[in-house]
Amino acid sequence: MKNAPENSRRNFLKATALAGLGLGLSGITSPSLYGARGDLHSSVRDISLTRPRPSGQRPVYNLTTKPIDRVRVAFIGMGGRGNTLLNDVLNTGFCDVTAVCDLVKSRAEKAATKIQNKFGKTPKVYGGSENAWEKLTEQDDIDVVYIVTPWEWHATMCVKAMDNGKHAFVEVSAVVTIDECWDIVNASERNQKHCVLLENCCYGPSELFVLNMARNGVFGELTHAECAYIHDLRGVLFHLGSEGDWRREYHKKLDGNLYPTHGLGPVCQYMDIGRGDQLKYLVSVSSLESGLTKTLKERKPNNGKHTGEKYICGDMNTSIIKTEKGRTIMIQHDVISPRPYSRINALSGTGATFFDYPARLALDKPGDYGLSAKSSHSWLNDSDLKAMREKFQHPLWKQLQERAKHSGHGGMDFVTSYRLLDCIRQGITPDITVYDAALWSSIIELSVKSVASGSTPIAVPDFTRGDWKSIKQLGIATA
Repeated sequence: MKNAPENSRRNFLKATALAGLGLGLSGITSPSLYGARGDLHSSVRDISLTRPRPSGQRPVYNLTTKPIDRVRVAFIGMGGRGNTLLNDVLNTGFCDVTAVCDLVKSRAEKAATKIQNKFGKTPKVYGGSENAWEKLTEQDDIDVVYIVTPWEWHATMCVKAMDNGKHAFVEVSAVVTIDECWDIVNASERNQKHCVLLENCCYGPSELFVLNMARNGVFGELTHAECAYIHDLRGVLFHLGSEGDWRREYHKKLDGNLYPTHGLGPVCQYMDIGRGDQLKYLVSVSSLESGLTKTLKERKPNNGKHTGEKYICGDMNTSIIKTEKGRTIMIQHDVISPRPYSRINALSGTGATFFDYPARLALDKPGDYGLSAKSSHSWLNDSDLKAMREKFQHPLWKQLQERAKHSGHGGMDFVTSYRLLDCIRQGITPDITVYDAALWSSIIELSVKSVASGSTPIAVPDFTRGDWKSIKQLGIATA
């Protein structure tokens, strides 16, 4: 945050550094983010206020740029996730990786060797110091900087990349605080550069299927959605040398939804949030914290290394969001409970209801689609659901699924990078803009504030500054 003392931020960044998702860290604290009671700082008392657009800035929701034949990409953070994304970028067929960076310079060098062996071109390597990434953003032959580092780095790196004339592609969540939301919005508008959230769940086959049905009127008038990030991460949170080394720290400091974008991103696209509708306010409630403490006491992970740690984040956080058009969204966060993975991914309207995990679809008038089902009182059988999938398979998934077979998360990682980088290649506005990145990430601090205030309604700031009323609906993307 800009208002934090520089030495406080530097101490935190020195601890987390350019670890990507693979370097062991310990003892992380962040005076720049947290107050004495563990609540988030904000430079504005009312975080719900929509801040005016600074003089001279222009919106970027329809920003177009000059088309380019080959997109030049740089990476900050060459841990496990960074290498996964690197493979996807190299496999697009229209990208050159011109720079790689990691605090552990040997990891950046290893990535550079892989690029050299495959393409005969060696990217410039940065690393070995906490400020090495800054020099990378100054390199001339870069169009897009991939930021694959711990959350605390994201805003600073995005702003620096855009200030140096590059588009920023940032891993989820884009930022942590409302101040940082505004920082990336203003940097994008100020520099007329894109700040794109790499929300791969927006490009999953089920999510694209639901989006395509929504666009083709299957759901009728949309009324309600449900989404979540439910993933038992107890093992990850205590795994030394992984993201757990820094991610667990947030469970000590914040009580709210710590990871909202995987579930919320697709739902916002279904509902045209930021493009004709907008999030208005939320109410958030957390359960007691129990599971992480129980794991610590019973399993004594890492030979008792973490004994004495105190956690405040409730095992389950549930938030209800109201939109300007009167729709509702339920979003949950639970990375502690012993249960199967789910993003819920539900959408309901006057014509249909869909729930995922497992996939289920009910139609008000199944006969309109030539199906065997007779009413909406039952989920479609497997045959009817398959017929609907074939009829409404999204063209982007249809075109890229073969190429995506060996990519992460069932192929949606490759589809994400291909589509968003192809937008830069074509010079068109990406599907996920800085306003989406800020809005979806803002749920972290907004939920924390609601929980802390006894689950009172908290208004959602409008990062488009009113432009959502006229921004066009997200189209049907193709490769």
